[in-house]
Amino acid sequence: MADSKQNRKQYDEAAKEMEQDSKRESEREDTPEEELVPASENGELPGKDDAEADEQDSENDNGSEQLMIGLTEDEYDLLQMQVKESQSMAEEYLEGWQRAKAEFQNYKKRIEKERDQYYQNKTAEILIKYLEILDDLDLALKDKPSDGGESSWADGIELVYRKLQGILETEGVEQIETDGQFFDPHLHEAISHEESDEHESDQIIAVLKQGYRLGDRILRPAVVRVAR
Repeated sequence: MADSKQNRKQYDEAAKEMEQDSKRESEREDTPEEELVPASENGELPGKDDAEADEQDSENDNGSEQLMIGLTEDEYDLLQMQVKESQSMAEEYLEGWQRAKAEFQNYKKRIEKERDQYYQNKTAEILIKYLEILDDLDLALKDKPSDGGESSWADGIELVYRKLQGILETEGVEQIETDGQFFDPHLHEAISHEESDEHESDQIIAVLKQGYRLGDRILRPAVVRVAR
């Protein structure tokens, strides 16, 4: 008997649930489609902002078209001419800037070259003065005593001579080659032309004063005697 009452109760609950589902389905069918569209987080219908943006763009396009349509042919030609003038001015300014840049680069190179040349000239002037001292020491060493107590002072002079030569070499000063060389007016200064059976024509016989150079620059030509 208890089982029969329990089954009856379950049957009534199932029937009641089916009736509620049927009622919900009926209400959904009667609801308009607008009401079924879920609202967005801010409470507005989706797509509203997009529609307004499209409408605003359309109004702007229409405004631009109306502005272009409102131009007369003369106004349009004037506008075109102004655009061309602006482009021409921009090209002119660009060319001027490029020309100024190139001139500045050339000026910079010229200044650097002049500065280097000035430095070389001053260096050469100082070195030439030292060459005179080197010549005097060289002349003194030609009469150097061969032995005895008198040779001690000559050793000191030779030491100074070698030291001065080392300083000049450090600065890039080099002796001009003369041994077995032929006369070159760019490198040598001839004080005499002599007959010599031991030398060929224009060959250097002897060096009276040594010549020096600094790179490609001749500080002083070598003073020589030349064979005819």
